[in-house]
Parts: sequence; C-alpha cells; structure tokens
Amino acid sequence: MREAFHEQLDAMFGDLASICENVETAVRLATEALLSGDATIAEGVISADAEIDQARERVEDSAFLLLSLQQPVASDLRTVVAALRMVSELERMGDLSVHVAKIARLRVPNLAVPGAVSPIIERMAHVAEEMVRRVSRIIADRDVEAARALVHMDEEMDKLRRTTFAEMLSADWSHGVEAAVDVALLGRYYERIADHAVSVANRVVFVVTGENPRTLEG
Repeated sequence: MREAFHEQLDAMFGDLASICENVETAVRLATEALLSGDATIAEGVISADAEIDQARERVEDSAFLLLSLQQPVASDLRTVVAALRMVSELERMGDLSVHVAKIARLRVPNLAVPGAVSPIIERMAHVAEEMVRRVSRIIADRDVEAARALVHMDEEMDKLRRTTFAEMLSADWSHGVEAAVDVALLGRYYERIADHAVSVANRVVFVVTGENPRTLEG
C-alpha cells in the first residue's frame, strides 16, 4: 500500500515537471510573438493555456484523492501539500505568459517594445525562460542545490527590472506613454515569472528537507 502511494507521489511530481515544460514553451513563444509582432504565435500561446489549466486540475484531483484515500505521514503530507502549492504557481506562470502574448497581439502590426529597450526585455525573457527550464529539472530530480542556486538568476532579473524603469524615466525617453506602460507591464510579468520559479524551487527544498519555504524566500 505504501509503495503504491509513493509511486503516485512520484507520478504527481512527474506531472508537475511536465506542466513546467509547457510553461517554458509558453514563455518562449510569448517572447517570440512579442519581439516579432507575430499575432499567430501570440494566439497560439493564449489558446494553449487551457492545456496548462487542465493539467493543474488533474494534479489537484490526484492530490485530493491521495489525501482522501490514504493516511499520509508528516513527510508525505508535506509532499502533497507542496505539490498543490506548486501547481498553482506553475499555472500562474502560464497566465503571465498569456499576458505577454496579449500585449504582443494588441500592438500588431507594430511592436510593443521600442528598439531602445528591446535588448533589456529580451534578456529578461531569456532569464525567465532559463529559470523555468531549470525548475522543470529541479522538480524532476528534486535537486536541492540547483533549487537554492536559482536565487542568483532572480537577482539578475531584479536588476534588469530596475534598468527598465531607469530607461523609461530618463530624459531621453521619446516613445510616449503607451510604450512606457507596455514596457512596465512586460517587466512586471517577466519578473513575476521569475519570482514564481524561485517559489516553486523553494517548495522542492521544503519537500526534500522540511525547511520552511517562506524562510528561504525571505
């Protein structure tokens, strides 16, 4: 009975890693739509988000079924509860990718990002995508050291976010209010993707070690 239970827990983490891979694809394609002004790619990201939502529901159903049919001990209960929190964060990362795609679609046939800040936004997008990619492996391998190392990439993301504000507030900004709003929102979306990635990674640490993720995130 316990062996079957742990197999189900492992399967749940496999599902989480798979969802994370879908989120990585969403981030990549949303960025492609943003930088190229391709409405078709943007629409694809928006439509594909339903798959992430459905996958979240499946993980939640599996978790609640385990809780109702089994009597998990403390460490197993910790794993199930963490999985519920993680899948919620992964879904939110997918939603943020949709927000990026919607800005891209809104500005077609023009680009939402002015050329002056395009390299910064492109770097933010790259960091976000790489963080999501690493989180997928962290979940699959339950890699505590890789999870703890992710905070360094988040620090770069925070610096990039501050750089976008510096650009928008400089006297040389000549792209108008609409572009400034777009850049501010995009910076926020990529930053939040990174924040959620760190949070998911910290919950893996929680599952493996029992350390409080809030303490780690603070």
